[in-house]
Amino acid sequence: MEEEKQMTEELRTFANVNRQYINGVWKEGSLSKTYQIEDPYDNSVIATVQLAGTGDIDEAYNAAKAAQKKWAQTSAEERAALMERVSSLLDQNKDELIRLLIRETGSSFLKASIEVQLTLGLLNEVKTYPARMEPITAPSFIPGKENRVYREPVGVVSVISPFNFPFYLSMRSIAPAIATGNAVVHKPDIQVALSGGGSIAKLFELAGLPPGVLNVIMTDIADIGDYFVEHPIPRIVSFTGSTAVGRHIGALAAKHLKRVALELGGNSPFIVLEDADLDQAVNAAVFGKFLHQGQICMIINRFLIHRSLYDAFVEKFAEKAKQVPYGDPKDPKTIIGPIINEKQMQKVLTAIENAKREGARLVLEGKRIGNVITPFVFADVRNDMTAAQTEIFGPVALMIPFDTDEEAIEMANQTEYGLSAAIFTKDTEKAVRYARMIESGACHINDQTVNDEPHMPFGGEKCSGIGRYGGEWGLHEFTTVKWITVQKEERAYPF
Repeated sequence: MEEEKQMTEELRTFANVNRQYINGVWKEGSLSKTYQIEDPYDNSVIATVQLAGTGDIDEAYNAAKAAQKKWAQTSAEERAALMERVSSLLDQNKDELIRLLIRETGSSFLKASIEVQLTLGLLNEVKTYPARMEPITAPSFIPGKENRVYREPVGVVSVISPFNFPFYLSMRSIAPAIATGNAVVHKPDIQVALSGGGSIAKLFELAGLPPGVLNVIMTDIADIGDYFVEHPIPRIVSFTGSTAVGRHIGALAAKHLKRVALELGGNSPFIVLEDADLDQAVNAAVFGKFLHQGQICMIINRFLIHRSLYDAFVEKFAEKAKQVPYGDPKDPKTIIGPIINEKQMQKVLTAIENAKREGARLVLEGKRIGNVITPFVFADVRNDMTAAQTEIFGPVALMIPFDTDEEAIEMANQTEYGLSAAIFTKDTEKAVRYARMIESGACHINDQTVNDEPHMPFGGEKCSGIGRYGGEWGLHEFTTVKWITVQKEERAYPF
């Protein structure tokens, strides 16, 4: 209780958001079961949530359906102004949110700051969506006919977000859905339900969003099963998380003919060609591997290094990795903080043991210190090793040598995933050709794999997902189009 009291004192705007937000009302969940949200660094209790049940889900979806019809009729100017108010409120309260992200998610100050800035950029982009829904006209081959295409909201959108970037990855679906006239029922990962759900509901409430347009459900999948996805009201399911869960959600949605936007796992390659700037490649590689202790879907998972640079790269990378600060994320100097929970910790430790067992050479041996893992660096990894084919959500670097550019591209594509990639070389035109050959949703030349810009298309190929967020592509994900014709002259029919 003392920890929860301290947390409330630290937070002002986001205090007491550990409840369901349904139809504009903050309320306890209907289940007698509670969940304790813990600081992943020291396991201290941050808040207690009384969980929602299926009755709460029904109430939220029904409220969303009723509110959406009126919200869809609001003007483009009104919806854009709402997004501007949410952005202003976030900017005013960003320090408080950063503290919440650090405490609840184990984010470093750097990572939490990046997450907030990304969201501000997102809101700046999304506020343009209402004006971009203007109808278009097109000629017809039938005399006297005019074609019109109207972009419309779909109705109600389900949003399910993960634990690693909970605020941004929730807002990435919630904001465009609301800006385009939809209503939303959102289920954040219960481990991070404050930063991933409650804080967002509070910002929209303060910004004046009508009741029912956004509803936040805090619950555990174990208690509701597939009900949240299979509910008959929502027409789109937006999910960010693991490929295994994404496959399941995709199958459920297909059964009910719902649209999906799925951003799933990754196994991102970082390719260093023979002519690369070695030192700059190492600098980028360390950032792209250890940000948020590797718990990012587009984090570098495999380092593919030309053999002529291989030994030097491995040595420089390992030396720099030793110097990355780790520990309590509440220390602003910390970069590597805790793994989110013990289940994820065991997955990372298993990947480490697999690499050892399959003969990878241990260059830098990390260690577990409480809930923190310090960097591990393995060399002489084969691309077909279990570790190299696993999405490792932790600070574990896998070094793989190659001899030819063609071999590097082939190895980059030898994975079921295809989210992000990176290529280092002085020959940028060659890199662009290679980038187009890599089966991924994005590829970054002379940079690392962790990039996201709200006006650019973000999403994956293969088992890394379906659909694209960001820019005009995100506008398409949360709307539908209707074709209307107007026959202005009498039409002659053949019979």
